Amino acid sequence: MPSRRQPPPRSLDDLLRRHVIVCTGSGGVGKTTTSAALALRAADAGQRAIVCTIDPARRLAQSLGLDELDNSPRQVPDSAFGGDPPRGELWAMMLDMKTTFDDMILDLTTPERARAIFENPFYKHVSSTLAGTQEYMAMEKLWELHEEGRWELIVIDTPPTRSALDFLDAPRRLTDFLEGRLLKLLLWPTIAAGRGYLRALSFGTQVMLKTVTRVTGSELFADVASFFAAFEGMYGSFKARAERVKELLVAPRTAFVVVATPHEAMLREARYFAERLAEEHAPLGAVIVNRAHSVPSAPGLEDPLATEARTSDPALAWALRTYASWRELSLREDSLVCSVLGDIGRAPLWRVPDFAEEVHDIPALRRVAEALAGS
Repeated sequence: MPSRRQPPPRSLDDLLRRHVIVCTGSGGVGKTTTSAALALRAADAGQRAIVCTIDPARRLAQSLGLDELDNSPRQVPDSAFGGDPPRGELWAMMLDMKTTFDDMILDLTTPERARAIFENPFYKHVSSTLAGTQEYMAMEKLWELHEEGRWELIVIDTPPTRSALDFLDAPRRLTDFLEGRLLKLLLWPTIAAGRGYLRALSFGTQVMLKTVTRVTGSELFADVASFFAAFEGMYGSFKARAERVKELLVAPRTAFVVVATPHEAMLREARYFAERLAEEHAPLGAVIVNRAHSVPSAPGLEDPLATEARTSDPALAWALRTYASWRELSLREDSLVCSVLGDIGRAPLWRVPDFAEEVHDIPALRRVAEALAGS
């Protein structure tokens, strides 16, 4: 459903007054760092904030001074802040896709039925590797954190995706799969027979099952049938839950932050995602360009190479050539950002400089947040 229009944030601190921030973008653009910096900034301002990451490299834990993160929220201890703790609280967690799926199943059905689903080999495959499951489970975890009501700000670091459509389309794709009309039609003789299905199957279906078993080396067809039989009756609840998650994503207190780097492919992906957000009536809070180079012009140095040609000082000549190179890179990036993102909409466009050092601790994350605040 269309969200009630919310004016775009006027500043970073204005953005952090939202309840949910979803950081998204292509892989390798700095979504994890951005997510952690936003949550830290909110905690510094006195909020209770949590960041949930889907980061296989576990960089977030290291940046926050934690040994590891798991599927349970964990508060960042005061010792990680080097004597400068935030006024609020900073929490962090890393999504465990299968555990989140298991918890959702337990919430939707009885323990006995859930146990049967958990033991099904096909469910183990679906809950761990099915395309779109990770994106949907990120949404599910967001819903859980929202329902707990413990955090003023929830920041979600989304999975790196090959397509900007994956995250927004995840609920529909997963519910379409679990409804599985065509697949269930093919399996219906098997499903309808219940636990005694092998005895009740037609001769032709038994032959097909034996063929599938022989080719795959497993009871794949039977596992699929058992999975859908166990899931029968839960589709309505599952679909309703997906709808609630989607409503939260387009709510006025939610904001999407699209993260990119100043490279044409990444900027075009960011623009495409921003346009898809508009189509879905999802609120775009900001576009952030990471690792940007901003070298202002210096009075009298409009043509530094011409000035360099007139000097006899080697050190000054080297400095002028260096300035000219960085100034050219800055202008080229500005031109590219403006041409690709210039008319993206009313959402602010913020830049984070390409820091010389890696962002690997709390002080570095604070520098990122300060750069965003002053952008």
